[in-house]
Amino acid sequence: MDLKSQILADSAALVGAGAGVFTALVGGFYLRFKKRQEKSARESEARSVLDLAKREAESVLREARLSANENALRVREETEKSFADRRTELANQQKALTDREATISHQFDGLVREEQKLREKSLEWQKKFEHLEAERREVEAMVQKRRQELEQVAQLSIDEARAAVLKTADEEASREAASLSHRILEDAKANAEEKARKVISVAIQRYAGEHTFESTTSTVSLNGDDIKGRIIGREGRNIRAFEAATGVTVLIDDTPNAVVLSGFDPVRREIARESMERLVLDGRIHPTRIEEVVAKVSAEMEETILKAGEGAVMRTGLPPMHPEIVKLLGRLRFRHSYSQNILDHSVEVAHLTGIMAAELGIDCQLAKRAGLLHDIGKAVNHEVEGSHAIIGGDLVKRYGECDVVVNGVASHHEEVPPVGPMGILVSAADAISAARPGARSETMTTYLKRVEDLENIALSFDGVDKAYAVQAGRELRVLVKPDEVDDEQANALVRSISRQIESDLQYPGQIRVIVVREIRSIEYAK
Repeated sequence: MDLKSQILADSAALVGAGAGVFTALVGGFYLRFKKRQEKSARESEARSVLDLAKREAESVLREARLSANENALRVREETEKSFADRRTELANQQKALTDREATISHQFDGLVREEQKLREKSLEWQKKFEHLEAERREVEAMVQKRRQELEQVAQLSIDEARAAVLKTADEEASREAASLSHRILEDAKANAEEKARKVISVAIQRYAGEHTFESTTSTVSLNGDDIKGRIIGREGRNIRAFEAATGVTVLIDDTPNAVVLSGFDPVRREIARESMERLVLDGRIHPTRIEEVVAKVSAEMEETILKAGEGAVMRTGLPPMHPEIVKLLGRLRFRHSYSQNILDHSVEVAHLTGIMAAELGIDCQLAKRAGLLHDIGKAVNHEVEGSHAIIGGDLVKRYGECDVVVNGVASHHEEVPPVGPMGILVSAADAISAARPGARSETMTTYLKRVEDLENIALSFDGVDKAYAVQAGRELRVLVKPDEVDDEQANALVRSISRQIESDLQYPGQIRVIVVREIRSIEYAK
């Protein structure tokens, strides 16, 4: 029983092993078959893709060939058309050249004919010239013969007769020229003065300036006289410290409730005035405090100067200017000429120049700029050598002003020739602003010197007997010797005296020169 079971178990084992082997073989065959199918599918797909690519390539190639053929046809047509146009153009040019050659040939034939005519006329004129030359020689011989006959009759040589005739003609021409020039000058003066009076009167009428009086001192008001002792300090140490810090002189006298600051530098004097007012308001007055306040006010002065310059530009209605020009204008706030504030004077001149320019049809903005900047050289005249007009012209040119404004600034005192009317307008406005009543104060010494110079200029001319400066130096009356100066010479003399005054003297406004020639005949009946 055990043997049979063993045999059955072995048989079952063998059958199981055989089944396993068979299963393995069947699986291997199946996998191999599956791989062959997949490979065949992939190859079929690859052949399909390749066929599709070949068909697309053939389609692209056909389209490219068609496009190339079309382009070739189009290029061929364009080329043939271009050649046809070129042939037509060449034919036209050939025709134009043929016509031009025919025209030139015709003109050349005409020139040949004209040249032949000119030769014939030249020969004709040559014969006429020879004939005239012969007649001229005959006339000269006759004139020479007649001249000799006249010399024998008149008992004068030809040179003596010529001198006598020229002298007579010169005298007559001189008299006629003097009379004509006098008449022309009077007419010109009448018309020019009428126009000038109208323009200047309109400018003065439209602008109303203030009377300006400044001096070299500033007065600081005090609340009481007891503060004067604190300003002086113990043994004068406060006042000495203040004068050392500001560079001005402090005058404390019997004037009630006031202290006077004296100094020639207007900027320093303004710093001293502001510092004194702050010290008096604060009440703490001692050397250290004085130095602190003066240093602070000095630092603020630059801002004050800039604001003054900007204010002047705004008052004239001009666009913003270069910052350096604005600073220089601000410094003019603290400078004066004959007690007239130069910045106010510059603003006044700007308005007057603009008004006169508008009356004459000239650019009003440029005229105002030239008028406002005309005295800017006075802001640096102690730093740079030269007159303030030329210095001012160089300054405004350096900071980008146009040539018209530069010439107007540089020529307003006639140190540079004016180019156009701008310099003349600025000069006239400057004279109006300086000469109007109340604008400037003039010392008696200056007035007497000007009157004396006027009379001396007139007396330096030959034929002048007496000269009197009247109307506060606005008029010069000249008496001439009637036996030495005739009427024509008197007209020339008054112009010479006027030019000499313009050249040698500096004066506001104008001076009227009158030359008087008088003959008095006296006889007594007995």
